[in-house]
Amino acid sequence: MTISASPAHTRHRGFDLLRVIAIYMVMQIHTGEFEYISATGTVLHTAGSWAVGWTNSLLRVCVPLFVMITGFFLFPIGDERKFFRKRFTRVLIPFVIWCAVYAFYYYAQGATTLRTALLNIAKIPVNYGTEVGHLWFVYMLMAIYLIAPVFSPWIVSASRKSMELFLVLWGVTLMLPFIHLFFAAVWGECYWNSTPTLYYFSGFMGYAVLAAYIKRFWMAPSARIDWLAICMVVAGYVFTAAGFIYQLRYEQVVKNLELTWNFTTLNVAIMTAGLFLLFRNIHANNSNSVVWRLIDDLSRMSYGMYLAHIIVLNAVHSHIAPMIGNAFLRIPAIAITTFVITYLGVKLLSLLPGSKYLVG
Repeated sequence: MTISASPAHTRHRGFDLLRVIAIYMVMQIHTGEFEYISATGTVLHTAGSWAVGWTNSLLRVCVPLFVMITGFFLFPIGDERKFFRKRFTRVLIPFVIWCAVYAFYYYAQGATTLRTALLNIAKIPVNYGTEVGHLWFVYMLMAIYLIAPVFSPWIVSASRKSMELFLVLWGVTLMLPFIHLFFAAVWGECYWNSTPTLYYFSGFMGYAVLAAYIKRFWMAPSARIDWLAICMVVAGYVFTAAGFIYQLRYEQVVKNLELTWNFTTLNVAIMTAGLFLLFRNIHANNSNSVVWRLIDDLSRMSYGMYLAHIIVLNAVHSHIAPMIGNAFLRIPAIAITTFVITYLGVKLLSLLPGSKYLVG
């Protein structure tokens, strides 16, 4: 089986819904950071930290889901000039604008000087400002787009066994964060070589390939696949949550605490693939219903919501957090409020002329 080109207007309602869920997950993940990361960057050991471990571990699939949805629709790539022009116009220009917005936002908050704000804007080609860490995602997405034309011919024509071999080797790289607990350097890693044996199979591109593999070979309705997907989600969640909660007992360094939360770990990949499979055969019986029209609009606004939501989250958190004592209620209450306000704000921006340069 090969992947055939699809009309630009073709949509997959299940993945529209999944994209909406994923953008909400992002907001709850960032809401949870207030609960376990202190102002100095160390780990907080509070009731809120434990609540985050139980609730937000499932939500670590958010970014990998975005990459898988992208990968599902990405291939095959026809006219490369048209591809790059469309992708970079709709993704890169809003990113640069929002980097500037955040630079002046933090200046207005008194968190940086005007000189620092201007320097953060000037260094966008190098990296984002430290105050807007969630925008790391865009740099990764640009890399997916840049390499996609190279992968496209192989994705279209590769045999099933060939794609499965790639995914198995990618899966081995997803074990590296855990392997490094026992071995500091493996497979040629050393200070003069940062590209060990499986380096070229690692990273987020594996999620895009996984989505293309599912599109080619696993799209048929199957109760057996659905049950397998449920087991994958449950197993991935148990390992992801257990790792975080275990580390929380004593860990002081956020990076170490989030070991099993890493987006490119095998447990998160298994959980992501399971959830993706569960949504592969969801279709709208009435795509013109109010609910599906709203889901469609939320899906279209999701990139703009991703870019803008930190400003809204900071304001919402400062008002709502003191009002709710139970973290299991506080975290989703703040996230849902942020989600709704961000959507309404981005929707208003989308009505402006040239809005594609603001919201994608």
